Amino acid sequence: MEMFRYNHPYPEERLLEISSQIDAFEQYEYAHGLRIAEIAEALSRAVGLSGHDRAMLRSASLLHDIGEMAMNRSYISQDRKLNDIELLDMRRHPIVGELEVTKLGFGTGVQLLIRWHHEWWNGEGYPDRLSGSSIPLGARILRLADCFASMTDRRPGRKAYSPTEAAKYVVNAAGLEFDPAISDLFLKLRLYEAPSTKEVQE
Repeated sequence: MEMFRYNHPYPEERLLEISSQIDAFEQYEYAHGLRIAEIAEALSRAVGLSGHDRAMLRSASLLHDIGEMAMNRSYISQDRKLNDIELLDMRRHPIVGELEVTKLGFGTGVQLLIRWHHEWWNGEGYPDRLSGSSIPLGARILRLADCFASMTDRRPGRKAYSPTEAAKYVVNAAGLEFDPAISDLFLKLRLYEAPSTKEVQE
C-alpha cells in the first residue's frame, strides 16, 4: 500500500467523532469502529506493515461503514433478513464509502481499503470480486477485524456471538472469507480475547 500517498486531513479526535456517528447510525452500543481499528492495528503490527500503512488502515477501520450512513437506509437497523433487492442495494455501501472519504479529503489508500473491505479471499466478496493476494493486505486485515467485531458487538435486536463462537467462525472461514495467514495470526495472537467495545471505550 505504500505506493499510495496518505492524506490525513483530520485529527484523531475528528476521526473518532465521525466513527461514533457511524456507530450510532448502525446502532452499535459501544465503540464498534474503534474496536475494529484496535484489532487491525495489532494484526498490522504483527505482519510488519509500516507506520504509513498502519495509519491508512486505522483511518479506514474507523470510517469503514461511512457508506452505510451516507445511504441512510432504514433496513440497516431492522432485525430481519434482507430481501434480494435490499441485499443488492446494501452491497453498494463500500463504493459509496469510497466516494464519501474522497469528499473528506482522504487519499487513494484509504479510499481503496474502504472499497475493498468486503472482498473475500476466495473471490466471492464484493464489490469487485477480488481474490487472494490481489486484495491488498490491509483490506484482508480489515475484513477479518470487521467481521469478528460485528459478530461479537451488541446491537439492539441482534444476537452477539461469544468470542469463542466468533473465533470458531474465523477458523472455519479461513481460505474462504479470510486470508488463511491472517486467520492463523489472529488466533495465534489470541485477539479474540481482546477487550469488548465497552471496555475499549472505558
